[in-house]
Amino acid sequence: MTIYDELQARGLIAQVTDEEEIKELINNGKATFYIGFDPTADSLHVGHFMALMLMRRLQRAGNRPIALIGGGTGMVGDPSGRTDMRSMMTVETIQHNCACFKKQMSKFIDFSEGKALMLNNADWLMKLNYVELLREVGACFSVNNMLRAECYKQRMEKGLSFLEFNYMIMQSYDFYHMFQTVGCNLQCGGDDQWSNMLGGTELIRRKLGKDAYAMTITLLLTSEGKKMGKTQAGAVWLDPEKTSPYDFYQYWRNVDDADVLKCLRMLTDLPLEQIDEMDQWEGAQLNRAKEILAFELTKLVHSEEEAQKAQDAARALFAQGGDRSNMPTTTLAQEDLADGSIGILDLMLKCGLVPSKKEARRLIEQGGVSLDGEKVASVELAVPAGRLTGEGVTIKKGKKVFHRALLG
Repeated sequence: MTIYDELQARGLIAQVTDEEEIKELINNGKATFYIGFDPTADSLHVGHFMALMLMRRLQRAGNRPIALIGGGTGMVGDPSGRTDMRSMMTVETIQHNCACFKKQMSKFIDFSEGKALMLNNADWLMKLNYVELLREVGACFSVNNMLRAECYKQRMEKGLSFLEFNYMIMQSYDFYHMFQTVGCNLQCGGDDQWSNMLGGTELIRRKLGKDAYAMTITLLLTSEGKKMGKTQAGAVWLDPEKTSPYDFYQYWRNVDDADVLKCLRMLTDLPLEQIDEMDQWEGAQLNRAKEILAFELTKLVHSEEEAQKAQDAARALFAQGGDRSNMPTTTLAQEDLADGSIGILDLMLKCGLVPSKKEARRLIEQGGVSLDGEKVASVELAVPAGRLTGEGVTIKKGKKVFHRALLG
């Protein structure tokens, strides 16, 4: 099976500009391709997972990936998939986020000599002369065509700023610049980037008379059409300081039955034949498939050791007297207590189980919180210091989220 056939079989390819040419490039290791990452946070998240795995697969097939960090475009903000304008970031914040990205990406991509590149489009975009850009690049774009693009349509109702309107031109210029400087002949990205990507191929054709190609990857959506990687507490991050390996494992362990096989195909390295066999699984067997998914992805992101710890902790929670040592734990300080105890709302907030006390109150009132196996009946409950010493207490949120709190 060729790499292109495998990508199709795994359900990763959404749209391509020229299928035969792209097949020729990537099947023979001739593609120098790029994927852009906007540095809007200091960690990558589950939403970036598809892109990272695509880069990994294509690199293993002999192609050269370019991870393009949007230090320049990040100063503008991508309107794709947005109903509001992105907040502006400082140069210092963008630079810090870029450094964090490279460290995380190195787990998926080999950046050794000649194998891959990491570039920052601030290196060329920040040097551009505005009038020259208008004359040389702006003249190649039709405003009518741009306004028909899906990424702009979504923003027109609330008001599209001229700042954001320039984003397509800047992204297209990135492709044009790298085509000339590093031989980049293919752009990959999420399916919501299709219009921006076509802008790049068209700019190269009009300015240089040469062909470049674009391929979009399927967005990681649940069976209900929602983007994966979001929880009540926010995004599922790849940084263990933001989302612990246990919580990362639990996110995948708890995916819906309808999504587990799709995620195994798209995100893991498991052979397709093995995944196809799981198509016949049902009931308790599907729980086993979810464990496999969670273990494989946690191993990829955090290491096999952390994946094993997370799996052991998850299994122990459902066993009588199970070991809690690997459970996500928050250690409280004496100053977190008031009069020798801490209120349940404050405790849940300190443990990161809820984004606000209001949400903690709602969960308790709905009967969704337990403490050491007993349902919390009152939002006024105070947990005394004595219960927090030694092994501490175990808080259960909903049916599947467990967290330990103890006093340091």
